[in-house]
Amino acid sequence: MSSSHDSPEEIKKSVKLYIGIFVALLFLTLVTVGVSYIHLSVGKAVALALFVASIKASLVALFFMHLSNERKIIYATIGLTGVLFVFLMSISLYL
Repeated sequence: MSSSHDSPEEIKKSVKLYIGIFVALLFLTLVTVGVSYIHLSVGKAVALALFVASIKASLVALFFMHLSNERKIIYATIGLTGVLFVFLMSISLYL
């Protein structure tokens, strides 16, 4: 049985999205290479490289790993991590 997610229109829409993400990743890779030829201070170069890399990592995680559809579990995991971090840091302060 076919669901509405398997319709030709939905498949074309998904393919367009993935091609767009691929083009964005390719462009950002070219930006990274181009920036390497610009003479920046080490701090600025590292900051810019990390900024571009974080955008690329976000695109991969959100679309290719389908994490954009898992918001509730991601927020719950981040929240639990934050609570445990604060708890463990407060324990270390009092011991």
